[in-house]
Amino acid sequence: MTTAIVNIDVPDLERGIAFYTSAFELRLSRRLGSGFAELLGAGFPIYLILAPADTLPFRGAEQRREYGRHWTPVHFDFVVPDLSAALARALAAGAMQESEPSEHAYGKLVLLSDPFGHGVCLLEFNAEGYDAIAT
Repeated sequence: MTTAIVNIDVPDLERGIAFYTSAFELRLSRRLGSGFAELLGAGFPIYLILAPADTLPFRGAEQRREYGRHWTPVHFDFVVPDLSAALARALAAGAMQESEPSEHAYGKLVLLSDPFGHGVCLLEFNAEGYDAIAT
């Protein structure tokens, strides 16, 4: 069996912990040394990794880490029972709202970014969920 985890680079570990625990109701499970924190409550562990801005993400990288708003083809959605309440909580914690909530065949969606420039979505499924668009 394959197990999934998510690793998120942040330039400030304490700020990352504060944001993710407040915005998405995760809980700090444990610290792994001075540069890692494990958050639980999302159905899979999320690890925040302290990684300063302007450092190379891997040997031979052509780009250095930047924490302004950036795009990546990989992002994650937090599935929530009440989009309005979750959006208010995320905004109060420091998320930036990048779209108005929108209605789709599968439910409601809003696009956000965290304080470190990572894209995050909130998704409230309706009764059909993604089955509404399955082919």
